[in-house]
Formats: sequence, C-alpha cells, structure tokens
Amino acid sequence: MTHRNNQDLALKNIHPPCQSACPLHQGVRDYLLAIATGNFDMALAIIKETNPLPFVCGTICAHHCEEECRRNDVDKPPSIRGLKRFAVEHGKAKVPPPVDGPKVRGKVAIIGAGPAGLTAAFDLARLGAEVTVYDREKMAGGAVRHYIPLYRLPDEAVDQDISEIAEQGITFKYGIELGKDITIEQLEKEGCQAVLLAMGLPVSRGLNIPGVEGDGILYALPFLQDVKRSGFKFTGNPNVIVIGGGNVAMDVARSSLRAGAAKVKLSCLECDEEMPAFRWEIEEAKEEGIEFNNSWGPHAIIRENGKITGLEVVECTCVFDDQGRFNPKMKDDHKEMISGDIVIFAIGQGGDPEPVRGEIEIDDRGNVVFNSQKMTTSRAGVFSCGEMVTGPGSAVQAMANGRLAAQAAAGYLQGVPFDCASLEEVAVLDKLDAKVVEEVVHIERNAIPMISPEERVRHFKQAELGYDIETAICEARRCLTCAAGAQQDEDLCVHCLTCVRVCPYNVPVITEEGKVSIRNEQCQACGLCLSMCPVYAIKFRAPYVEEAVNAIGPAVQKLVDKRNGKPAILAITCSYGAFALPDFVRKEQNNVAVVRYPCVGKLDSVHLLKAIELGIDGVVVVGCRDSERGNCQYKDISYWAEKRVGHACDMLETLGMNRESITYTELDGDEIDKFDQVIAEAAEKLK
Repeated sequence: MTHRNNQDLALKNIHPPCQSACPLHQGVRDYLLAIATGNFDMALAIIKETNPLPFVCGTICAHHCEEECRRNDVDKPPSIRGLKRFAVEHGKAKVPPPVDGPKVRGKVAIIGAGPAGLTAAFDLARLGAEVTVYDREKMAGGAVRHYIPLYRLPDEAVDQDISEIAEQGITFKYGIELGKDITIEQLEKEGCQAVLLAMGLPVSRGLNIPGVEGDGILYALPFLQDVKRSGFKFTGNPNVIVIGGGNVAMDVARSSLRAGAAKVKLSCLECDEEMPAFRWEIEEAKEEGIEFNNSWGPHAIIRENGKITGLEVVECTCVFDDQGRFNPKMKDDHKEMISGDIVIFAIGQGGDPEPVRGEIEIDDRGNVVFNSQKMTTSRAGVFSCGEMVTGPGSAVQAMANGRLAAQAAAGYLQGVPFDCASLEEVAVLDKLDAKVVEEVVHIERNAIPMISPEERVRHFKQAELGYDIETAICEARRCLTCAAGAQQDEDLCVHCLTCVRVCPYNVPVITEEGKVSIRNEQCQACGLCLSMCPVYAIKFRAPYVEEAVNAIGPAVQKLVDKRNGKPAILAITCSYGAFALPDFVRKEQNNVAVVRYPCVGKLDSVHLLKAIELGIDGVVVVGCRDSERGNCQYKDISYWAEKRVGHACDMLETLGMNRESITYTELDGDEIDKFDQVIAEAAEKLK
C-alpha cells in the first residue's frame, strides 16, 4: 500500500472533536455546514441519520460537542444545540430508510419509554425486530416528558419525536407497570425472545435530618411532575428552600418561582465553581432571582408549632477528598439559618429494584447486577440500559447507552456475541496549533434569544426563542469545518512550496527532510491552495468543492439549450451569509444559472474557462465582501478570487476572445438585492 493510501485511510477514520464528543457521534460539522449554506432540509436529514429524538435534543441537549469544539481555543464554540433546534424547526426531512443488511427477527419487549428505551426501540425496529414498549405512565418520554419543565421542553417537541419513532412500526403500551401488571416471566411466555430494561431513576432521595418528618417537605421528581402535568401551584406565596446543586435542583428552584413562590433560596454543599449543574442553568437561575447559598450543608429543618420556619445549615469546607471522591468536610461550629416555609430535596435520584426483584439478581445496594461490556443482566435474554445502570447523566448519554443495548439485544437474537470492547474507536483530531489559532478570525458568538427574566418567571412558556434564519446562518458559519479541508497527495506533490506561501493559517509546513507536509488536522478549509498547486496534488476531504465544480456543466448545458436570444450567464457566487438566505437560494431568473461555491476562494480559473468552452456567453463571479469585514472566518479571499478571475480573463484574451466575458464583483450582506443589477449590467456588456 502506498504512503498516500495509508494517509487516506488514516484520515478517513478520524472525526472532528465535536462528533467524537457527541455520545451519538452526530455529523455536527456537516449539518452546521448545511445550515450555513442555506440547506436546512439537508441539515435535518443529517441529524436524523443518527438521532431519533432531534426535537428533544435540539431543545435540552447538554451539548457535550461544544465542550470539545476546537473553536474554544479561538473564542467560543458555535451554538450547536441552538442550531440543531433551528434545523428541526426550519428543515423538512423524514427519518431515512434503514440501511440494507441482515434483518433481526424476534419479539423484543422494552420496559421504559425514556430516551434510552426509545432509542433502543427505534434501532431494533429498524433492524427488523418486532418491538413493544411498555411504560407505567400515560405518555412516552420518561424523565424528559415528566420532569423537565415546560419552559425548557414543551410537550410538542416530545410529541413530534415520539410520532416519528412510532412510525418505525413500534407498539406502545401505556399504564403498564413491571412487577404489578406484567413480569419478565410473563413476557417470555408471550413469546418475547429479548427483554430490555430502561426504567431510569424514578426515586427522589432525601436526608434523614432533624425536622424532616411533617408537613412542608417535598421531593424533586414528584414536585416537578405535579407542576408539569397537574399544574401544581403553591398557596400563600411561601419562601421555598431547595437543597441541592445539580440540574434537577435548578429545575426545581426555577419551577418553584413559576409555581407561586415569593422567594426561592438554594443551598448546596459545593462552592459556585464546583456545582454539578450546567453553567448555563446556574446563570439563568441567577438571572431569575434565585438566591444561592453555596458551601452550606443541611443540618436540621427548624419548625415552630409543626410549621417549617427555616433550614439550619453548616459550613462545608471541602466536598471532595484528595482522590476526587465525594467526602464532605463540615465546620460544625459554624452554622447559619436560612428562613423559609417549604423545603424541597433535590439531592439526587435512585433506581427502584422492586419491579424486577426475584426475577433478576439485585446487589446489596439495590442495584441491578449488570455487565456493562455486554449490556446484560443475570438472566439470559434480559438486557438493561440508561440511567438505571449508568447513574445520572444527560438525555443524550442515556440515548447512546440505549443504542448499545439495542446492539447487544440484536446480537443475542442473531446468535452473535456482543462486547462493547470490540466496537471500533474513531481517532480524534489533535488540538489546533498555537500558530494556527493566532490566524483564525475571531467572530462573536450569537447568543440564543430568550424571553427576559422578568417576563419568563411569570409563566411556563418556552424561555428560549430560538434563532431567526439570518442569525442561524451566521452562527453556523462560525464552524471551523475541522477535518474537511486540504488533503495532500504525496505521490503527486513536487514540494514546490506554493501552498506554504499561499496559506494564511500556517498549515503547510516544511519538514526536516525539506519536504512540504500539509497538516490536514490543522486546515481551516479556506481552499486557497487548491488551484494554486501546479500539479493538483491537493484535494478536499469533504466533497462539497467537487460538488460545486460538477454543478457547472449541467447548469450551463441546461441554460444554453433554452437560450432565447439573450446572453446566457453563469453566476458563480459564495454560499454563505446573504447568499444562503432562502430568497437568494430559491431565486430563478431567465438566462441566468447560479452555482454556489463554498466560498469563491475555492474557485479555479479552469472552472471559469470550462463554462465558456461549454457555450455560456458570460460568467459573473460574485464574491462576499463580508470576508473583508470580519464576518467571515476565511482570510485573503477577495485578493485571490480576483486574481484567479483576472488570470482566466488573460487566457481568454490570449485566445483572441473577449476578456470581459468573465467578470468579478463583490457584495456584502446588505447589498444582496443588487445581485439582479450586477447580472443585468453583465448582460448589457455582452450584447
């Protein structure tokens, strides 16, 4: 195998960091590119290739992808979750058909219709299994349906996803509880060859401290469910004390305000920096007026005549020991009093072993005995997944675990052993080189618009408003398109240093042997080197440059064939910014064909001459002036695009043809309505 082929193979088996960080390994880069170029349908189609709950994830996903985004080294990552929501709200795409392959035959029962169970059901049904999902509630969705507040996740988002999952041929049976209405043994007798447990963590934990017995004590999950499903409201505008510092505690505190609390005070062991809740959850709670009492642990609930008057707390000096284990140290002689009328425990959730006791093995701590490598329980054909075996986590992490369980169950039905250790691990790109980072253009992140704190605490309407089209396109454009750019063919490369001179990001380097090495993992995908290479030894890993080039021939041929006496013009434009807006993308004109490039910096003079050879009367290249105003991440685009157009014009003149058959101009986002004028002026010259 040649060195080139070895390099191609290595690059093929590598993901951008965002894709690797996503538990579902979604094609983040590709759907952000689709949004940035105005193809919202394609963006949604890409999302639905790997995500059965796109509406849910677009609304409340923990966006682990953003944590690993390489733009963190430059400024801030793109708002990937916000852009996913935009795609599901503006794109039109059905779930793609299942991949061809051997079908799984057999009946599978899934207990629990939360994110893990739904993902497992979705995958198994698409593999061919006959899947029935049982849930004790009246609606599917699990924790995201019943506990996440409506101001974060409207029911409509969950309904949309459940509807598409059901379309895969899955049967849902509600109001049926394992251990009461059915048993694993009964399911097996009814013909189920595999049973998958996905029952989550339905039990809210409390603390056995003085004063806990009596009225005024609530627990997180029942409280959240009562507020969301039954419209619970406090009477008398009490002061509410919430104990806990995680995401559920934030939901409880913010829901308490909306449910009529006069004041909400939160107490947790952790200092502000150590709180386990997501930072954005904490900040939004603070905006809404939640009082935070950090580094204080509950000691006793104070009552007068049976009524709660406050919570006595003791200072916590350290939450974790030297090994990072939870081991709080308290300063017993330093106590304070937090006044309040209601106390809500939000210190964690646990599983409920009772539904399966006697049918599968339970350990001394009340947990299902579970093999995490094989996704199996102690009973043959019974698998488990999600938070009931992994512990608390994000919805998307539960979904990924459900996907593993589906693979294990499918293997069992096919007689094929399954082991997580055998799954292929995809390599992750290295960090950006410091010299590359210095050259990347800083572009401010677009915050997701939200209702003001003063307004949103008055109701349970969704707090986030979502992006409008123009902002979404701009935000998606901030993606660095990692691992999509230049790829060197070392069999062709003559090491002439042209790419080294042209690249504005210091990506090509000279090795100790005096050769050029184009570091694909550092490439910013501007494409300036593509046509500058004298031997065409540089290609793009992603296909979008080739797709644009291949679109020229059919576009020209179609236009030339129907020419009506007026000059036929090919317009080659940028794909980003204003050129991605729906009004421009759908624009149709007589005698004009539009081919949008993923930045005209990737244009080659040969592409322009090819259009002339095919019979077009003129070519107008329309660049984006935004690249010179800091609104585009690419550098030096205008200079090189104009150079390449000039080179094509020189060649036309050398051939005795009209050099004005090819022209170059630029428009910024505010001038896109001048596009028709630019074309009209070019047509007038060609007459």
